[in-house]
Amino acid sequence: MLAGCLQLAAVAGEPPLPTSAPSEQGYSAARLQRLHDFMGKTTDAHGYLGGVTLIARNGRIVDWRAYGYRDLARSRPLQRDDIFRIYSMSKTVTSVAVLMLMEEGRFALDDPISRYLPGFEAQQVVAGGSVDRPQLRAPARPITIRHLLTHTAGFAAGRPGDEVALALLQRADPHAATDLRGFVQRLSAVPLAADPGTRFGYDGAALETLARLVEVGSGLSFDEFLQRRVFAPLRMRDTGFSVPAAQRERVVDITVMGADGRLHLDDGPSASEPGAPLNAYPSGAGGLYSTAGDYARFCQMLLNGGSLDGETLLGRKTVELMLRNHLTMLSPPVTQFSDAEGFGLGGYVVLDPALRGQPGSVGQFGWSGAASTSYTIDPQERLLAILLLQHLPREDRADLPRVSRPFYGLVYQGLTP
Repeated sequence: MLAGCLQLAAVAGEPPLPTSAPSEQGYSAARLQRLHDFMGKTTDAHGYLGGVTLIARNGRIVDWRAYGYRDLARSRPLQRDDIFRIYSMSKTVTSVAVLMLMEEGRFALDDPISRYLPGFEAQQVVAGGSVDRPQLRAPARPITIRHLLTHTAGFAAGRPGDEVALALLQRADPHAATDLRGFVQRLSAVPLAADPGTRFGYDGAALETLARLVEVGSGLSFDEFLQRRVFAPLRMRDTGFSVPAAQRERVVDITVMGADGRLHLDDGPSASEPGAPLNAYPSGAGGLYSTAGDYARFCQMLLNGGSLDGETLLGRKTVELMLRNHLTMLSPPVTQFSDAEGFGLGGYVVLDPALRGQPGSVGQFGWSGAASTSYTIDPQERLLAILLLQHLPREDRADLPRVSRPFYGLVYQGLTP
């Protein structure tokens, strides 16, 4: 069993953060009813199985609710402390681990990764040709740790022009490795799709590489590092890369939309064995299970400037650096997903709420996971909000509506003067 296996659940009823009446924290109890009504409809008999939402302001929970059911049969009501696969929300946790080691002087933001991970010093860039006869050239600059943290390393990411590099990456199949060392060894032999620092290309390879960097820098396996240095200090008792057998009934069923227009269990191993490791290695890109309460403690640590309940993971200025846009070398300095969002060290950074088309703040930070989980933190409003569902959306057929935009719109409508 992985060292990052979840610990036993928190004492029943113990809140992850202090609680407060919404009005005492500048939040409208009346407007929360709109959000409750929305989530009730979202998880009705024609919608998602169930979901958990949590909102905190000024370090205090003002709303934390479970809706619907945890199982496909809709027979077991969902509980607030039920366990979700958070997939890419793992990336922000990995980024924090890297920054912790940076603060200890193990490496610097703009160090080339080849200084710590052999193989990358010889990496090349695809300049043309075909999969069987690729034309290669030297990169304009080496991949740095900053490039990995901001998805600007140049790895194949399915963007236009990536076809040859992506096919070569798939042929190397780093995901078939049994550990992070093997993943990085395979990845380092694959040519890049673009010069580092020239584009944003969202991918998981960068975060698996960072997870291996944590292992090299700390001398611990990645899962052990997270357990010792992040989860235990923050009392994230239900977060890890697998779930103990005694707690697996708390893992929420993961669904997909079938061709018959009905929800079905996903056909992957995570659905057939809920709580089992999601990867053969502890994936920094998407391997974690967690709860709304645990992730709220992680988010509140960031909102507090790196500390929570007497435990300090990061310095205040490091967190400020993390939450700033690092795509300023690009024109425009935005992600491939939105012209209103840049990217910090581990999550999006809102640059223009008006262009984004929904309520929010400049400097708002967050990310999402593949199975309909997401979070946002807003330093300006001292606000955090988490939405956990467990459904893998499809693009090839009619599916459940995406609900994160209306959900966060309702979260922000609740703020009072």
